[in-house]
Amino acid sequence: MVPLEKFRKILHLDLDAFFCSVEELLDPSLKGKAFAVAGQADTRGVVSSCSYPARRRGIRSAMPTARALRLCPDLIIVTPRHHRYGDYSEKVMDILARHTALIQQISVDEAFLDLTDLPQTSRELAAMLQQSILNELQLPVSVGCASNKLVAKMATDVGKAGYTGDGTPMAITVVPPGSEASFLAPLPVQALWGVGPKTADRLKELGITHIGELAAMDDKRLTQLFGRYGVELGQHARGIDERPVSIESETKSISQEHTFARDVVDAQVLSDRIRELCDQVAYRLRKGGYCATVVRLKIRYQDFSTHTHQIQLPQPIDQDSLLYETAMQLFKDVWTPGRMVRLIGVGASGLGSSTHQLELFDVKPEKERKLLEAVDELKQKYGKDVIRRGSKVQSQKSKPTSDHS
Repeated sequence: MVPLEKFRKILHLDLDAFFCSVEELLDPSLKGKAFAVAGQADTRGVVSSCSYPARRRGIRSAMPTARALRLCPDLIIVTPRHHRYGDYSEKVMDILARHTALIQQISVDEAFLDLTDLPQTSRELAAMLQQSILNELQLPVSVGCASNKLVAKMATDVGKAGYTGDGTPMAITVVPPGSEASFLAPLPVQALWGVGPKTADRLKELGITHIGELAAMDDKRLTQLFGRYGVELGQHARGIDERPVSIESETKSISQEHTFARDVVDAQVLSDRIRELCDQVAYRLRKGGYCATVVRLKIRYQDFSTHTHQIQLPQPIDQDSLLYETAMQLFKDVWTPGRMVRLIGVGASGLGSSTHQLELFDVKPEKERKLLEAVDELKQKYGKDVIRRGSKVQSQKSKPTSDHS
């Protein structure tokens, strides 16, 4: 059994009635009233968001505006101001970024965070973030906490759905590690994140109406019914989701990963691979004209448990050697000697212009800069493998080869 401290702390944040909450900030007279951010009824508009007083009168998102007005004749219709929602969304993400770079924004009002490395409990972290956003932006937010993204997202949904008050939910729902399956079991199958109407209808035809019933089906039967997606569907029903909080974006972060053909326990082999990954990441940084202020190390063990650690640098870098030194610091902190590793990854984020960074920091000795430029030029001309480190070449001398170059 995996110790509780090894479980991830994944938080899903969902701003409550976000568009309406922003509109109330811009026009306080709307507070407490039934209103909707929507297109006009005479242009076949639909409801984008509605206040909680409107929801209690049957109004829902995606409902045609004309129908909403029939249900609630005194409903106030507010024209969307998407640029203002975008501005507030950025401010929210800035608050979250103070606590971690492991943020995956999935919409203008939703994001996942991986806060595994922080010492506080998930509930404490959720309350802290919720209060920070409320104090600074006067925006309400609900939070779901779990050991993975799927269950955290569904925890948020359950928390918000159970709200019966007059204001906004401001719910915090925590699913303790080990209770994922029991949390999901009584919920209807259509509540499972990723289950669309067609899949829900198919399951209903089979007499499966609750997630627990789906979880009890064996993978072979699920594969017969839903193809390769069937196994994943069964895992999700059991509360299993290994997906990391992904921040991969060429403009926001650069990363390289390697999955070993056979699990590795040798520290030197892991160190050598980290060096190669650092060389690749640093090359891509320089090629893109970037420097990085955050270095991240990802390690996945034989049991598929995945850990990501990162460090904020005092100065931006794009050099192989500095990236490797930082990555190895992280590796020594996170790796358990003797434990088998199946995947290792290195990432760099907090990217800024290399030219701009050069004006601010003197972090590139002239000799090393010229050497790196020469090596990069050779790689661009002849391919990335034209230059290999001496340690790698030496390790290959004793291996039989069929090359005749």
